[in-house]
Amino acid sequence: MLNARHPFNNAAVAHPLLRDFDFLFRELASPGVRNDAERTVTPAADIVEAESGITLRVDLPGHDAKAIQVKVEDGVLTVRSERKEDALPEGSTLRRQERAPGVYARQFRLPETVDSARVEARYDNGVLTLTLPRREETKPRVVEVKVQG
Repeated sequence: MLNARHPFNNAAVAHPLLRDFDFLFRELASPGVRNDAERTVTPAADIVEAESGITLRVDLPGHDAKAIQVKVEDGVLTVRSERKEDALPEGSTLRRQERAPGVYARQFRLPETVDSARVEARYDNGVLTLTLPRREETKPRVVEVKVQG
């Protein structure tokens, strides 16, 4: 059997009050997870900007690609998906769960330079990649200098 461990001295947490404090501190130390009525996880994201636009990568491991929703509305890009809890085989007990089931959601305010009508989404190996191209009129352009002589 696995025992709960106190984070400071590696001794088993036996007293109920200490166990509650241990649980509270572990929850506070778990970035990206909020314990509300609907368990919501904030997935990690990378944002890369280039002259052509913005590439946004969001970690959504274990999600069904068909269940991932990407919406652009009023200049806000919303990514939302739900990962269901894995069913346990009969007669087994879950001892530790670090891969959180629940709703994964993230919102990003888009800059005026993004052409929201041309956003593309691709899901591969647990990573959602969104390509947010720049509007043509906002792309840098080279102006030719004419020499008079």
